[in-house]
Amino acid sequence: MKPGPLDGVVVLDLSRVLAGPYCTMILGDMGADVIKIEHPVGDETRRWGPPFASGESAYYLSVNRNKRSVTLDLDVEDDVELVRRIAARADVLVENFLPGALEKRGLALRDLRAANPRLITLSISGMGATGPESGTPGYDFIVQAASGLMSITGPADGEPHKLGVAVVDLTTGMMAANAILAALYAREKSGEGQHIDISLFETALSWLANVGQGWLMTGESPRRYGNAHPTIVPYQTFAAADANIAIGVGTDAQWQRLCRAIDRADLAADPRYATNPGRVQHRAELVGALEATFAQRTADEWGERIRAAGIPVSKVRTVDEALQDPQAAARDMIVAVQHPRIGELRLLSFPWKFSNTPAAIRRPPPLLGEHTDEVRVEYRA
Repeated sequence: MKPGPLDGVVVLDLSRVLAGPYCTMILGDMGADVIKIEHPVGDETRRWGPPFASGESAYYLSVNRNKRSVTLDLDVEDDVELVRRIAARADVLVENFLPGALEKRGLALRDLRAANPRLITLSISGMGATGPESGTPGYDFIVQAASGLMSITGPADGEPHKLGVAVVDLTTGMMAANAILAALYAREKSGEGQHIDISLFETALSWLANVGQGWLMTGESPRRYGNAHPTIVPYQTFAAADANIAIGVGTDAQWQRLCRAIDRADLAADPRYATNPGRVQHRAELVGALEATFAQRTADEWGERIRAAGIPVSKVRTVDEALQDPQAAARDMIVAVQHPRIGELRLLSFPWKFSNTPAAIRRPPPLLGEHTDEVRVEYRA
């Protein structure tokens, strides 16, 4: 197996639950040696289920491959000393303890960086290290509410909704991994590590993108549009005769092609709908006309027609339909590994394909404490 792009990088993972472990899994997929420190009772997600397979939770299995699990009690000095020895040789340390928790145990990040000036440390918190809400614990769901994300998600005439997966945790993990890669690059030039402070709240605020920018420009509070788009029409789901389909018309040229594909020359010729601003202005009338049209054929029939016209379209699939799609198979998005307790274990793969230094799943998600003795020997005094 060829080495990955982060081959030789050692990551000390003091994080748990989702954002931190997702970050370190990304680094592990890229070839880093990730040493996951767990309390003897294990990462909380080991107990988040069902579903379980041979006692291992799907939640834990989803974000902890390519790691070595070491069980330590950070209230025991010998175990704390082992963490210090690993940190002295590591390149990256990721943690999501509450403020002051590591200092209380003699593991202040500034001291670890003083002992190893090349060490890059990254702290993940709910709300950030400074400000009136610093130190406030936060889960993804809470931050979706606090950031305004829930207020723009859900039916236009219904209650605010959270997204179906913990997207703030996951994107915080992605942002954290990006930041670490940048810090590793900066270290190549300066020879020095640095500290990175990242929070779920700030990640979620950055997610607001054009919606947040709209408020900055107008002062008008955004509203929910359900499965529609606030500034592009038609860009939403429609009910076909048997299922829902999602259609995205991003240009006026695409609009004309859509009208031809669905045999609605009258809509193409209507000056009210000629441009996107006009379609947004007359959203209700246009969407009503399109709803009546799409109800006349099946989702597959419409999909074939619309796709042939070069317009983005998809049936609204279930998770099992998406994971069994031939495109997912062609892109190797499900990979089977051998797990010491489960046997063959299928995992979701990674989205990037490197041509020269391929990412790989080299280790299955570890059993609790599976590598404790191994790492103790490697990092003995």
